[in-house]
Amino acid sequence: MLNDSEDITNLAAAWVERDAAVVWHGFTQMATYESNSPIIVERAEGRELIDVDGHRYLDAISSLWVTTLGHRVPELDAALRAQIDLVGHSTLLGNGNRTTIEFAEALAKVVPVKQPHFLFASDGAAAVEQALKIAFQFWTNQGITQRQSYLAFGGAYHGDTLGSLSVGAGGFGTEIFDPLRFGVLRAPGFEDPNCIPVACALIAEHANELAAVIIEPLVQGAAGMQMRPAAEFAALGEACAEHDVLLICDEVATGFGRTGKMFASEQCGLHPDLMAIGKGITGGYLPLAATVANERVYQAFLGEDLGERTLYHGHSYSGNPLAAAVALAHLELFTSLDVLTKVNERAAQLEQLLDQHIAGLPAVRSIRQQGLMVGVELAPPEGAVRWGRKVTAESVSRGVLIRPLGDVMVLMPILTSTAEEITRIVLTLAESIVAVTQSEQQQVETSRVESSQDHAADE
Repeated sequence: MLNDSEDITNLAAAWVERDAAVVWHGFTQMATYESNSPIIVERAEGRELIDVDGHRYLDAISSLWVTTLGHRVPELDAALRAQIDLVGHSTLLGNGNRTTIEFAEALAKVVPVKQPHFLFASDGAAAVEQALKIAFQFWTNQGITQRQSYLAFGGAYHGDTLGSLSVGAGGFGTEIFDPLRFGVLRAPGFEDPNCIPVACALIAEHANELAAVIIEPLVQGAAGMQMRPAAEFAALGEACAEHDVLLICDEVATGFGRTGKMFASEQCGLHPDLMAIGKGITGGYLPLAATVANERVYQAFLGEDLGERTLYHGHSYSGNPLAAAVALAHLELFTSLDVLTKVNERAAQLEQLLDQHIAGLPAVRSIRQQGLMVGVELAPPEGAVRWGRKVTAESVSRGVLIRPLGDVMVLMPILTSTAEEITRIVLTLAESIVAVTQSEQQQVETSRVESSQDHAADE
């Protein structure tokens, strides 16, 4: 909080300077961090973040897709406080804790995995990494050693550990790690309407060498919200079942209500053998993720104590009771607040508003939406650069926090956003796109006039 002697007009700049002196931000070029006007958050209320200067920003990206029900949710706050009075952490390596067991029991009732077992981690990339290792060892535990490859999709993003980078399609500067990545079979990305049929053909051709297929069901978020119709995905599940190839569904981004169902796999008619979940699992309160394995996969790891069938993998904070307590309360709120009904109502409103205010703008190439996951792709003219960053800056200056993926403006409203907040998000984005467009046009016109004047002077 402010001291009387502090100058509020210089407070944000001072915090940014302190930040840059000691913190290294992910996916951020620190040499330009201070010049990009980052906001420094002090607190939050509802769907708004409040910076150190007291400015409010409507959180239209759910704090990088993790916040589901809002900030400072009373029931989640209470669950965290109650667990603190019991125990903050105890290891899950060889022992258990009551809270994590209760959460796993509740989660087992909603995941689209048959007789699920949960291996907990702290983030989505780790959950994917665990799934890849489990899929590999599933086969070796049965004496099948030739299944050492994976099938993944173009445009895929599964995290930034080395395994998840390998099944990911690249981008985001990851090419530098190509010497460390292992090769995979690659089906086309979701922008190709034949991506699922091609993947099914690859499964049939390479089944004997595949440990698993990994896919982001319904939506490839980091690819700029590339999407395929839900009905197309059943064929992939059928191909995996027919050729006895494990199916991994990465629902780190799509899980917990984002697409209009609790999990996108439900919409796609998929029952994965392995599933990675994270992001919204605690409503954005604490880092937690999980790899979900079905009974068949789990049974392949049972054997002698300390034997070779054991999964020798685990994290120090796996199944942290504080995170599990919040995650359990969060799961209960999905039912008591009828969250999924609200998501679908707001998604319908969002679709209508995007059509009315965004789709017709000359600067917009396309809009892609599934539930409350939206990508608005801009169409900058030749020579225009960083439109995504510029539109983001305009939006933030108007009090709505968004974050682009290149020139794709991502909207990821908090699931409990009101009708008024959804309207504000769309109108602010429209205003920001128009402002950037007009500014670019003025710059082009000014440049043309100056060029003409210079040419005349030369003559």
